[in-house]
Amino acid sequence: MRHNALFERVSARLKAQVGPDVYASWFGRLKLHSVSKSVVRLSVPTTFLKSWINNRYLDLITSLFQQEDAEILKIEILVRTATRGARPSLSDEAAQSPQVEVASPSQNRRSTPQSIAQHATAAIGGVQKTAPSNSGPLFGSPLDQRYTFDSFVEGSSNRVALAAAKTIAEAGAGAVRFNPLFIHSSVGLGKTHLLQAVANAAIQSPRNSRVVYLTAEYFMWRFATAIRDNDALSLKEALRNIDLLVIDDMQFLQGKSIQHEFCHLLNMLLDSAKQVVVAADRAPWELESLDPRVRSRLQGGVAIEMDGPDYEMRLEILKQRLETARREDASLDIPADILSHVARNITASGRELEGAFNQLLFRRSFEPQLSIERVDELLGHLVNAGEPRRVRIEDIQRVVAKHYNVSRQELVSNRRTRVIVKPRQIAMYLAKTLTPRSFPEIGRRFGGRDHTTVLHAVRKIEDLISGDTKLSHEIELLKRLINE
Repeated sequence: MRHNALFERVSARLKAQVGPDVYASWFGRLKLHSVSKSVVRLSVPTTFLKSWINNRYLDLITSLFQQEDAEILKIEILVRTATRGARPSLSDEAAQSPQVEVASPSQNRRSTPQSIAQHATAAIGGVQKTAPSNSGPLFGSPLDQRYTFDSFVEGSSNRVALAAAKTIAEAGAGAVRFNPLFIHSSVGLGKTHLLQAVANAAIQSPRNSRVVYLTAEYFMWRFATAIRDNDALSLKEALRNIDLLVIDDMQFLQGKSIQHEFCHLLNMLLDSAKQVVVAADRAPWELESLDPRVRSRLQGGVAIEMDGPDYEMRLEILKQRLETARREDASLDIPADILSHVARNITASGRELEGAFNQLLFRRSFEPQLSIERVDELLGHLVNAGEPRRVRIEDIQRVVAKHYNVSRQELVSNRRTRVIVKPRQIAMYLAKTLTPRSFPEIGRRFGGRDHTTVLHAVRKIEDLISGDTKLSHEIELLKRLINE
């Protein structure tokens, strides 16, 4: 009883410290296992939760226990043996993942190996291919039916990625293209739209493709619950039957055991000639948190980068957004000169453009005669207010690679030819002078090089600049291009 009271007091303090939402998500299934003289053992249902708590909250939990009892020296997290009987509903499982989205109330039922096998081939997102109409999909992230190829604005920055995505969507079951296809870009440039367009098109294809679309975070949660419920083998067996796996936000895939499971799934699908499409906010070779085996397999396909939209594309996005709004209210109108002005000045991403358009639409109902000066006043926060934007190492690599007519992958490769070495050293020099990154971190972003290699590159370029006016001007040009 004394130990139970101790656990309840610590639980209350933990809930107050992290907040009720975080507590419910990660500590709702935490139980007291045993207490010895100086060691408290707690248990959770899955290895995923154990890893998550050990990595993020173990110090806090230890401190809270020691505040209650100074004799406690150590906290251990165990994975308790699964008990037989009724399994929790999906709504209970969802409490373990704060970002999971449950598509419909019909999912709130127990999942058995038989039901998994029956329903895994259902298309995710509310559209089904083989499951009965009255049963929800097994798992996955909901698809937004607005995200189609027709509503995706094409431009020079995304034309190659769009062509590859369409080829995959039109290929159908059994036809594999660019496998795996890896699309990467900064936030707000259309990755999610493009991936959902692939899934939507494949689901609606007469070739009857079996599609699963999900985010990396949803994958982590679903496999964790399957392991907890002893359904992992059935789940993996069911996934063998799909034709297309689409995964968004790969940079969020975490945990050794989860990455191990994903690696097996990826190998299984690719070796079976099943199509895989992945998106992340950086190239596969830059995803340092990923298991090297996963990263290597992702690099074995085709990686395509989407850049920020140019002026013509930004203007087309605004025009298309206005046309969509007019379908609901034909009286809506924004003058062409204002649209053009916004397209020239809001350059960061499609999301900023969307925010700018919504702001204009809202203001038009109060101020029918908006001037250019008034637009600048309203949207100043979206034009960075004159502040220099934060430079990323991938921006530097992209600009330098384009300037010297090499690829970003070559910059981070082990190639040592002069045509690659010089641009690589310049890119390392710019990374050190334009970003706050350390020598070791820059080395990691350039193919896992040692910090001394980066230091040598920086010193060499500094020496060359002092005696080479042409190179000095070249680097100044690169700095301007990077900061644009």
